[in-house]
Amino acid sequence: MTDLNTRTEYFTCHNGSKAELPFSKDEYARRLTKLREIMTARDIPAVLLTSMHNIAYYSGFLYCAFGRPYGCVVTQEACTTVSANIDAGQPWRRSVEENVIYTDWQRNNYWRAVASLTGGAKRIGIEGDHMTLAARYAALHMLGEPELVDIAADTMQARMIKSAEEITLIKAGARTADIGGAAIHAAIREGATEIEVAMAGRNAMEVEIARAFPDAEYRDTWVWFQSGLNTDGAHNPVTNRRLEKGDILSLNTFPMISGYYTALERTLFVGQPDAASLRLWDANVAAHELGMSLIKVGATCSGITAEINRFFAEEGLLQYRSFGYGHSFGVLSHYYGREAGLELREDIDTALEQGMVVSMEPMLWIPEGTPGAGGYREHDILVIGEDGVENITKFPYGPEHNIIDR
Repeated sequence: MTDLNTRTEYFTCHNGSKAELPFSKDEYARRLTKLREIMTARDIPAVLLTSMHNIAYYSGFLYCAFGRPYGCVVTQEACTTVSANIDAGQPWRRSVEENVIYTDWQRNNYWRAVASLTGGAKRIGIEGDHMTLAARYAALHMLGEPELVDIAADTMQARMIKSAEEITLIKAGARTADIGGAAIHAAIREGATEIEVAMAGRNAMEVEIARAFPDAEYRDTWVWFQSGLNTDGAHNPVTNRRLEKGDILSLNTFPMISGYYTALERTLFVGQPDAASLRLWDANVAAHELGMSLIKVGATCSGITAEINRFFAEEGLLQYRSFGYGHSFGVLSHYYGREAGLELREDIDTALEQGMVVSMEPMLWIPEGTPGAGGYREHDILVIGEDGVENITKFPYGPEHNIIDR
């Protein structure tokens, strides 16, 4: 009979065979080598990664927390994910190296599992932008009061330069986003609901992802399709509102392939827009084209932002700008991940380099009661390569293609 007080705190179980991961073993080895160089330079014997994006980036495993902690401990010798027993063998199958499972019959078994992997290290790297105060307290208490060293900025810098394998996957995502955009375009009609149109785009993308990536896990692909007043926010959820003649629309497709986010965003109208709306739309398209022309090796995020700001100011529209003009792509999602050092904002001076992937996405938000009210947004993805800058978004933008009269 099992003693209720001596059950195992953590264990390993290689259940089944290793799955096909999004990237090659050489790619994960490259990433881990770079992380270990950071660890050596900063005299950090062990790193505890806790975010979805970093764990996925370095191990291949994308967790589903559901209120439980997850981790990945990296030393100079090993890369081991730490997962909850509720997930059984799936985390090991989806981890490039090893995995330890913790049980939940006793509080803090997660931290006991982590301690078994950090080996009593007195300096441990953590993600300061992800670890909560409660987790920090538990780490200090359960890991022997180590010095906790924030490596979040270092890992972000490492992720900002994409490998050839990453760029291949990102291009597949952009192509999938275009497929979703075409399905949405075809579904738009007067009287259709936002949710009906959004479902058409999401379903088309999921079918394509399953076709192109038969060994992947499928999760998190989504669409934000907004109409009328609901276009004012870039991240407004879909509603059951019916489309009306004259509506401004926002098409936003987001295929998620193995944790990698891509996007397509377009302004459309149901029927011919009025003169004020058309002027605003044309101005935002002009800003979009200006922004894309500025993306090149050596340009700075703040410098690009200043040029687009100048254009909007000359048009008398700068006060309607909604957010920064673009951001990095890679292992990120609407609820995890961000490479804040590569956003097109006034306060980011990062210079663009070969291997970076960024969006150009100006948005104007005109409040209700103002002529041309609504949100205007265009979004393309650009890869900075050895031979120049490639726009990998192919879905057309502007009035010539996106005025729909049916």
